[in-house]
Amino acid sequence: MALPRSQARGWVKAAKMAQRRRPAEDTGGPQSPAPGSQRAALYVHWPYCEKRCSYCNFNKYIPRGVDEAALRRCLVIEAQTLLRLSGVRRVESVFFGGGTPSLASPHTVAAVLEAVAQAAHLPADSEVTLEANPTSASGSRLAAFGAAGVNRLSIGLQSLDDTELQLLGRTHSARDALQTLAEAQRLFPGRVSVDLMLGLPAQQVQQGALPAPDPELAAEMYQEGRAVLWEAGFRQYEVSNFARNGALSTHNWTYWQCGQYLGVGPGAHGRFIPQGAGGHTREARIQTLEPDSWMKEVMLFGHGTRRRVPLSELELLEEVLAMGLRTDVGITHQHWQQFEPQLTLWDLFGASKEVKELQEQGLLLLDHRGLRCSWEGLAVLDSLLLSLLSRLQEAWQQRTPSSVPRG
Repeated sequence: MALPRSQARGWVKAAKMAQRRRPAEDTGGPQSPAPGSQRAALYVHWPYCEKRCSYCNFNKYIPRGVDEAALRRCLVIEAQTLLRLSGVRRVESVFFGGGTPSLASPHTVAAVLEAVAQAAHLPADSEVTLEANPTSASGSRLAAFGAAGVNRLSIGLQSLDDTELQLLGRTHSARDALQTLAEAQRLFPGRVSVDLMLGLPAQQVQQGALPAPDPELAAEMYQEGRAVLWEAGFRQYEVSNFARNGALSTHNWTYWQCGQYLGVGPGAHGRFIPQGAGGHTREARIQTLEPDSWMKEVMLFGHGTRRRVPLSELELLEEVLAMGLRTDVGITHQHWQQFEPQLTLWDLFGASKEVKELQEQGLLLLDHRGLRCSWEGLAVLDSLLLSLLSRLQEAWQQRTPSSVPRG
């Protein structure tokens, strides 16, 4: 299944055309990067699956038939509308998730990318990820997605044990998974990630069979997995994400750094300042869940946003803290000051008795670089956050309310 050359990489052509319409940005030396409030990642949700998996709680539907042309048209319209409402001028990455987006046609992927490139600056080397399941990702189909503009694959292997795959309700076998992985690595060298699950019934830790893993045994599996991946040259750049040769997901990194992101499609989530509509406060947005209802709203209003929740300054800082500490970098002083220029990390945690105890236990580090978890601390982050968030809330109540807008 191949796309015509005139259609393939059409979003790159659209991006170049859009750049020619902005002569002021193309002359006078290097372009200045767009301010943080004008940059965002873009998530696109494909809501359909072949069947329901027993473990999955994402917004997905098993359709009798899909009017893909109508869905494609609505994805394009909503992407354009949200880019306009947000005032975003540069899209750093695009992620097609689901559901099972590898069930979509490459034409749908290409159409969305072209629309984004026409409405904003989408650099030709932007990370464009597609989630794929082995049963809907033959070699020829993966090649067609590559021609449409995808340059990174995220494959839902989940397990390489056929019994576990059946338990999870997956439609592929371990052999299917390995064959798809080999094809993906051939077509997208160095740009492939896989999902694997631990803590499943009947999984093993070393020599012990686990009919139903308890938290302690699941934790042991996690630590064993970390050690194996570290020895294989993988960097644990986030609590549950590992990469080597610098191939981390830049799209997901935006989430952990509390960057803006737009959510397009049924049930998609977003976090952005609606600057194009005159807003000054970051909002958490959720699109309408059910696909048919979402499409009706998009055709009526240009988007299917069902819920908008303005985030307070404290709520945003809580997200910065909780998300940033999930990474091995943690929260640098410079990064924190982008969100809170007055109350520093030293002000918050430098004199905290609880933080000092966590440092003495070797779980947390606060130094000239910023605040971050140690190797041991990452494994128990949830318990650390209880103390840190409590300290942030206490300090916030004691300070004079600031009128500085946060983004």
